[in-house]
Amino acid sequence: MVKKIGLLVLGGMLIVEFSLSGAASVKKIRVGVTLHTRQHGFYQDLEAGLRETAERLGIELLVRNAELDLAKQMADIEDFLAQEVDALVVCPVDSVAIGPAVKEANRRGVPVFTADIAVQDGEVISHIASDNFSGGRKAGKYLAKTLGGKGKIIIIDWPHVTSVLERVAGFDEVIAQYPEIEIIARPDGGTKRAPAMVVMENMLETYDVIDGVFAINDDSALGALAAIEASGRTDIIIVGYDAVPEARRAILRGSSLKADVVQYPKKIGEVTIETIIKYLRGVTVAKNIYVEVGIVDKATLEAMQ
Repeated sequence: MVKKIGLLVLGGMLIVEFSLSGAASVKKIRVGVTLHTRQHGFYQDLEAGLRETAERLGIELLVRNAELDLAKQMADIEDFLAQEVDALVVCPVDSVAIGPAVKEANRRGVPVFTADIAVQDGEVISHIASDNFSGGRKAGKYLAKTLGGKGKIIIIDWPHVTSVLERVAGFDEVIAQYPEIEIIARPDGGTKRAPAMVVMENMLETYDVIDGVFAINDDSALGALAAIEASGRTDIIIVGYDAVPEARRAILRGSSLKADVVQYPKKIGEVTIETIIKYLRGVTVAKNIYVEVGIVDKATLEAMQ
């Protein structure tokens, strides 16, 4: 007979609970996931990567969708903690405001991992994301080269999460090397198509000359494209971020959207689950794990077909 109650982690994936009677029950590792949104193709692919890898490794995944609602995300995290999950994956709606929820998980001893978007308060075991700084640099290089090193450009921004801050920082670093390129505005366009379209309409009314646009995601890029096409303008170059299927089609048809930074969200999901398992096995994991990004334009997309 077993004389005490204990927990044993086997291979990082199974917990065996021993009772005083000697009986043992086995349960899967449970991981709570709170998504930023499900409306964007990036997060749909990220979730697919999380789920496929969890299934492969025998992990029970509990997934909630915050849908850009901070209060809901914090409530979902509290619910996961009440369920005593073994780890949390947070894709924060707001990198700063989510801090108290992360600290509560820290207080309860639940390891926190972030995917795609980092948090700026509280302790996180590992952050897994695209190399967004590199992506911003790639966007900047492409736009600067296409403009011939000169022109007036705007950034359709959303400076509320770390991933966007990193993209814009990389973009700014490159554009600073071109004294004849001027960033004339950085409007906050949100992350959805309709607000970005309104922002672009306002920019077209405000500025007589706009040569280029850097949009921080594809909903922003496609919203800007809709406004530009409705205005009849064909002289503005857009570089987007994500390379979702609709954006790729817009590039292929020769629209003003000329290029897109491409991310690999399924890979981010896969690496996130694998990192959690390593940590639970006692393996030291990196504080930041970056998945490389690329850039596609009409020529590269045609070559893929």
